[in-house]
Amino acid sequence: MLTTLLLISAPPAWPLLLPFFGLLALIASGPLLFPKLWEHWYGHVAVGLGLLMLGYYGFIRHDWHTTTETLAEYFSFVVLLTALFVVGSTLYFNLNVAGTPGRNVLLLTAGAVLASVVGTTGASLLLIRPFIRLNDQRIRSYHIVFFIFIVSNAGGLLTPLGDPPLFIGFLRGVPFFWTTEHLLVPWLLSNGLLLLLFWLKDRRTPYPARLSRSEQRRARSAKGLPLFDFNGRYHLFWLLLVLGAVFLNPSHLPWLPYLPVAGLKISFVREAVQLLAAWGCYRTAHPKALAANHFNLAPMREVALLFFGIFLTMMPALQLAAHVAAEPAVASRLTPATLYWLTGILSGFLDNAPTYASFLGLSLAGQQLDFANATQVQQFAEAAATMPLLRAISSGAVLFGALTYIGNGPNFLVRAIAEKEGVPMPGFFAYIGRYALPYLLPVLGIVSGWLLWS
Repeated sequence: MLTTLLLISAPPAWPLLLPFFGLLALIASGPLLFPKLWEHWYGHVAVGLGLLMLGYYGFIRHDWHTTTETLAEYFSFVVLLTALFVVGSTLYFNLNVAGTPGRNVLLLTAGAVLASVVGTTGASLLLIRPFIRLNDQRIRSYHIVFFIFIVSNAGGLLTPLGDPPLFIGFLRGVPFFWTTEHLLVPWLLSNGLLLLLFWLKDRRTPYPARLSRSEQRRARSAKGLPLFDFNGRYHLFWLLLVLGAVFLNPSHLPWLPYLPVAGLKISFVREAVQLLAAWGCYRTAHPKALAANHFNLAPMREVALLFFGIFLTMMPALQLAAHVAAEPAVASRLTPATLYWLTGILSGFLDNAPTYASFLGLSLAGQQLDFANATQVQQFAEAAATMPLLRAISSGAVLFGALTYIGNGPNFLVRAIAEKEGVPMPGFFAYIGRYALPYLLPVLGIVSGWLLWS
């Protein structure tokens, strides 16, 4: 959908936005107002609304290009999440100590670093269950929310592997280590402040009776327990295979086979490799690891069904956002500050990858540069006059992904896993009102101030 959004000539009609906002309203209110009904029918509602929009775009507008591109992106999204979910479920990691604010901060810090190495989705699925087990006697919803803030979003700001928008920029011509060089300060600011806020909140949560460190060591020795358990280290090979397959894009590797549909190069080799890796990982998994992680596909099924509806009903909203941003009155005011907030807010409620691509394309056009020319994109990224624009777009697309459950793929999956583990999670609007606005938004504002000052 990236190219399509940049070629929109007319905005979609406002009534076409109703299925998308209606689905969001149901996701927010259904579990609270009619939980049993929603639990039974959420899949039917999401798929039904998605098929309704698919039928409108395909059979009434005859826009099979957009629908095919959206379905291909959805399929790639679900396959990657499924593969990472399966691999993460076969890796059992457990710290044989009680959770404390200090230990929680250390684990979240490790997750923030890992997110830029194996991606926010990979890091989230590797660490969410150990994080819950570490705090099994005092787990609260805010533990999971700050995990989403840090590991599932802000931690992925340092490399193109961290988050899909940055990977798109890399494929388009942004140098690989550009993010490490130019986004290090926003990474340190956002993660450092969020970790501080988490520590201040976590130290106020009551603890069960605790043993001293020497007593804990003696207790572990008496039970024959090491400081930590790690089962499935050889499955890290499958993880690397899944992540490496991300680069198998037929649009950038001409020799790679693809399906020619509606003028598009539809990838299938990448998805086949990821699914085979997931199957191989599951077949070689230790039963104890699967049992300890309570492995089942229910969380993945929920995410797949809901995001089918979200991806398809989101098409008019993405097109309208691209059309408004392309208006001369708006395009002429695309300063680093406005790009940061516009890209960020839209990324929080829409797909952050096409939002990133849309504003990057518009910013390039404003400098008479071509979004499809890798050399010109690299020039845009490295020139002193335009580098702040890309830094603002990149920071907004990644950091604001934590603003809602649908801002980034792993958010909803982490929430679903936590709920299956018995952790009570806030609803859609409660997440925004109780956590995103009072805790995340001030941090985003401080990052914005740094972007302006620098």
